[in-house]
Amino acid sequence: MVKVIIVDDELLARRRIRELLVKNPSVKIVAECQSGTDAIDSILQHNPDLVYLDIQLIDMTGFDVLEAIPKQHMPMVIFVTAFDEYAIKAFDVFSFDYLLKPFKAERFYLSLEKAMEQLQPA
Repeated sequence: MVKVIIVDDELLARRRIRELLVKNPSVKIVAECQSGTDAIDSILQHNPDLVYLDIQLIDMTGFDVLEAIPKQHMPMVIFVTAFDEYAIKAFDVFSFDYLLKPFKAERFYLSLEKAMEQLQPA
């Protein structure tokens, strides 16, 4: 089971990600957050395997969230954002993938499948 947290300040964006994730029986959504502060708390509390993280949140950026997480708690991160100018920085912080809104379901599932392959123990 892959534990997932969804972080986005837009309700519709969180809902879209949730609707796509619930179709996979190997995924368990452990939290949904609309702010960076909530995201940090949830990541530390739930220790997720994967986080879908928006870059522009209401109180900080997704990069700020990652800076606040100790390495031993760092999950795999897939950035989900409407801003393509952050792609290079996202990969500089070793994000797994970068989904540009609006994304197609096929692209979302390809990213999820590859992430799940990486998360499986060797």
